[in-house]
Amino acid sequence: MDRELDTVEKVARLGQAGVGRRVVAQMRAYWEGLRAGRDVPARSDIDPRGLENALEYAFILERVAPGMGRFRLAGMHLNDLMGMEIRGMPLTAMFTPEGRKRVADATEAVFQGPAIAELVLTAEAGIGKPPMTARLLLLPMKSDMGDVTRILGCLVAEGQGIGRTPRRFIVDAAHVQPVTPCAHATAPMPKPVTPEAFGLGKRLPTFSVPKTPVATTTPAPQASRPVVNDLTPEERRAMFRIVK
Repeated sequence: MDRELDTVEKVARLGQAGVGRRVVAQMRAYWEGLRAGRDVPARSDIDPRGLENALEYAFILERVAPGMGRFRLAGMHLNDLMGMEIRGMPLTAMFTPEGRKRVADATEAVFQGPAIAELVLTAEAGIGKPPMTARLLLLPMKSDMGDVTRILGCLVAEGQGIGRTPRRFIVDAAHVQPVTPCAHATAPMPKPVTPEAFGLGKRLPTFSVPKTPVATTTPAPQASRPVVNDLTPEERRAMFRIVK
């Protein structure tokens, strides 16, 4: 009974319209926020709380060879599609032999670009395998060593149900876009203005500064003292003060 209920819940999740676009948009916005002015964010920057509504579709790949990424972490939605735990398996294990070459090329482009890849997928049909489409998003990440050897991604399948597992996919279309460098936060300082910009030659002209005249004071003329020999006896007596 529990197994049947679990299968019904998975079918209900797959039948929700627009889940793929919503999860891809959320994952892309989360990655853009992690950049914080850098071209590529680091693996250590990931906080699962920021992907609360997309964790079951999310995964992290590690580059182990050219064009090959191995699952380090994977959400339950991917395990349900394969019917097993896929951690440690390559991403190409979820594709048909015809689709593995295209997904390997897209994966390597994300590592080498760095670039962003978005793929439109169709599940391989068969007995007990109802029609299903999916979206795959691959976003470059740096490892602790600083090289682009990690991928943050998501895979969202939509259809009437999972059916018999494993479900593998064919690549219908792939769009690879180079990472756009982040603009610098501060604008460059303007260059200093040179005299040549004003047609003044190599050196600015010098201007003479008028000197402030120093105020001079002319001493008042002193009254000339009369010569004693030229005085009369009465005038000489008048010059002496009598002390009593």
